[in-house]
Amino acid sequence: MSRLTLGNIFKVAVALFFFPFLPLLVLMIGVRRRNIKVILEGALYVGLVLAAVAAADTTSFLLTTFVVLGMIAVSGIRSYNLRDLWLHRRVRAWQRDGMAPFPAAEQSADTPAGAASSTLGLSPALKWTSSVAKQNRNRLPAEAYASILEICRTLDSVIDAETRQPSGDPQFEYELSATVRDYLPSVLRSYLAIPANMLDSKQASGRTPNQELVEQLELLSGQASTLHASRHRRSSADLTTSGNFLRDRFGYRQGGYDFGIK
Repeated sequence: MSRLTLGNIFKVAVALFFFPFLPLLVLMIGVRRRNIKVILEGALYVGLVLAAVAAADTTSFLLTTFVVLGMIAVSGIRSYNLRDLWLHRRVRAWQRDGMAPFPAAEQSADTPAGAASSTLGLSPALKWTSSVAKQNRNRLPAEAYASILEICRTLDSVIDAETRQPSGDPQFEYELSATVRDYLPSVLRSYLAIPANMLDSKQASGRTPNQELVEQLELLSGQASTLHASRHRRSSADLTTSGNFLRDRFGYRQGGYDFGIK
């Protein structure tokens, strides 16, 4: 994902041509992105330059020049550090947010035919989510990263059970598929699409993106636990049903089988 675009080249060329106004560039970046910290930082640089120029009559020319050039140099460094805010990357459609294409549903050779309709493509989709989370570990809050991996482990257990013995419940199959292929990946995609400098800024909801991510993952964790408990209750119920049948069918033969041999 290169920043080498015509728009960025033009921006850098203008900034270099008008380099004495670099302190003003930092202020403009903050105003454009509505970032209070950057606005205050840029205002400080501009204020120091104006103060140095205004005091040029009462102070030595060398000191004034030193302050002005120092602020220009510092502003240039800060403009580079803030490049994510004004020099945008060129991103291909399938590479947006640094993620590989979402896997298509493909049936594995060892997948039972009866499980094809309910679990087809779920394992690759879950692996995609886990892989993207690991690739972006440094961008995710530690609590959120651990939660995503735990959710993936829980859902993987459900998918494995459903693959081996499909439940045949359309509602359960829909909830499992939607959680794996839609809800969880959508939350991760949406978070990673937010610029890093905005992750601690409160949104219209009153929560920051970091807080929103943690809350949504808590909801998905509860959904994953519900699916896990529901699926394994079915397994227990199936075992009990099988046991009742065997007891009804063979349980009365306490003395063993009678093959008519005396």
